[in-house]
Amino acid sequence: MNVLGKYVHFLAVALLAMPGTVLCQNSSDTLQNLPEVVVTAKSYKEVIPAQKLNGKELKALNSFSVADAIRYFSGIQIKDYGGIGGLKTVNIRSMGTNHVGVFYDGIQLGNAQNGQIDLGKFSLDNIEEISLYNGQKSDIFQPAKDFGASGSVYLRSRTPFFEGSKRHNLKAVVKTGSFDLINPSVLYEYKFNNNISASVNGEFISSSGKYRFRYKRVAPITHEVMYDTTAIRQNGDIESVRFEGGLYGTIPRGYWKWKTYFYDSERGIPGAIVNNVFKRSQRQWDRSFFTQGSFQKRLSSDYEILLNAKYAYDYMHYVSLDTTGMLNSPLGPDEILIDNTFRQCESYFSVVNRYAVTGNWDVSLSADMQYNTLTSDMDGFVFPKRITSLIALATAADFGKFKIQASVLATFVRERINSDNKAANDSVKAAPDKREFTPAFFLSYKPFHDRNFNIRTFYKYIFRMPTFNDLYYTDIGNIHLRPEFTHQYNIGILYNKSYKTGFLKEWQWQTDAYYNEVTDKIVAVPKGSGQYRWMMMNFGYVEVRGMDIAGSVVFEPVKEVLLSVRLTYTYQKAQDFTHRKSPELQKTTYGGQIPYIPWHSGSAMASITYKNWQANYSFIYVGERYHTSANIITEYEQPWYTNDIAIVRNLNYRKTNIRIAAEINNLFSQDYEVVQNYPMPQRNYKLSLTVEL
Repeated sequence: MNVLGKYVHFLAVALLAMPGTVLCQNSSDTLQNLPEVVVTAKSYKEVIPAQKLNGKELKALNSFSVADAIRYFSGIQIKDYGGIGGLKTVNIRSMGTNHVGVFYDGIQLGNAQNGQIDLGKFSLDNIEEISLYNGQKSDIFQPAKDFGASGSVYLRSRTPFFEGSKRHNLKAVVKTGSFDLINPSVLYEYKFNNNISASVNGEFISSSGKYRFRYKRVAPITHEVMYDTTAIRQNGDIESVRFEGGLYGTIPRGYWKWKTYFYDSERGIPGAIVNNVFKRSQRQWDRSFFTQGSFQKRLSSDYEILLNAKYAYDYMHYVSLDTTGMLNSPLGPDEILIDNTFRQCESYFSVVNRYAVTGNWDVSLSADMQYNTLTSDMDGFVFPKRITSLIALATAADFGKFKIQASVLATFVRERINSDNKAANDSVKAAPDKREFTPAFFLSYKPFHDRNFNIRTFYKYIFRMPTFNDLYYTDIGNIHLRPEFTHQYNIGILYNKSYKTGFLKEWQWQTDAYYNEVTDKIVAVPKGSGQYRWMMMNFGYVEVRGMDIAGSVVFEPVKEVLLSVRLTYTYQKAQDFTHRKSPELQKTTYGGQIPYIPWHSGSAMASITYKNWQANYSFIYVGERYHTSANIITEYEQPWYTNDIAIVRNLNYRKTNIRIAAEINNLFSQDYEVVQNYPMPQRNYKLSLTVEL
């Protein structure tokens, strides 16, 4: 690291220094409004508006987890491995899962091991709003890490709100249905005084994960049926508990909050259906804990400060058994093949300063520091540690018709390893220190006096660090990996209109066209002559051309009847332009659509409300795609779609709000796979009862 790098690293440390630093060691009301999904912009200098789903809108979806709800945003791809306990990750505009920042109550969720956040772990029962930002959240008063992702998903949990003189809120939910689902949750909120309140939320999930599916395989050339059977998905069970607690306070010209989260689960991993094998015997135990706090205060009319702190601990235990009883294997049936544990720790601190130069011009300076460690009982493991320092300088100006934001992020990464295995120490070294400077620029223009019409554009250059697995995983990692960079170009328009009279109440339409480049893409390539030995390398280059369209409309055709409709459509041409040494491989893959990215996808949502009754319908379509970059018939994946419906009845009895919902998911029992050989459930059902006091 050069002198400039050391100076900026020192500046980050100085800004973040505070006493007590701990580093990780190695060890409804009855009034019914129609749910609608609206892409909105904040009134304060936000240039690029977000796609958002708030509390009532989330209730209108037949969604079990955060991942299920995010599918209704345009430009999104979800990888879902099936069932309630299956892994669910998000990809924005085909840039890769690791380029997505997921923030919970304003602080980023982390996974230094593999960079993937499993959104299936987060229930909707305690989520008040989900927001999706392309590029970044265009608010300069935010931590430096908020500038450091190609796209961001923000999850905002419920903040206690008390009507009138109430001091207590109680919400209890019970869900049951297919897959032997048992899912109760309880939320309790208490107001100590006008300035301090608290909340406690707990949830339990138990499911066998068993569901019927059809397994059919047809020869791509001869169209001969090779397999066609119906079976029961096995080893997809899950049992989990989640607890959250929070304290919330207000102070003169500011606020503070503290959140603690705990998640513990045991689940089976059903695995892929390959070669007519329908049952796998992998098991996984997860335990996640974090505690985080924020403090924000306006110290003067021109100056405001925001402090964030977090400590997180994640534990994963993975076991794979051999149940095949292979004749030539030294292991008998049910013998352990793999038994590994991984422990991650993360400490994070942030200071954000904002100063108003004039009434329409702000500047901000933020400094973050993060310390990550990973330990494991794997043979030859090198116990990596990473210190990341980030400095972000940003400015925002509002010139009436024009709004401008610009930022530059400086990132400095230092890594060390500590292995008791001398042979490993001799052969494996820590990855070199890294420093990067990445800019972003956002512009919004309203050409007419009609303030409902908006043109916006942005450019962003950003990267994602190689994960610990990329760098250090035994016999696969490569310490010489470079960061994976993205260039993003976007131009879009937004128009919305509201009406005070008539049956048409509101309509909105937005379109964005974009071009993305992903360079130095990290991929696994064969190592040497062995076909089953791999190494991670900066080998890939991807270009993404796309368009997102979203529209919504709200009607009141007759008195007391409200109808809301929302449609989204995404077109993406995401091409792999990686140069490969094999001429045959180069011929079949160069310029091909990258794996699992459809050219066409979309969704539809409709909701109709009459007095205390509500009916909801949702539809998702994913077009044809391929599961490798070789866009040939043997790699082809068929389009799929699902239809979901729900009927909701809201009641009020002696100041108690009661909500009863009956849902049918995959109404027409479509057989489909999001990921090849991971069949999804056919028609399934869910009943829920919610009581609020």
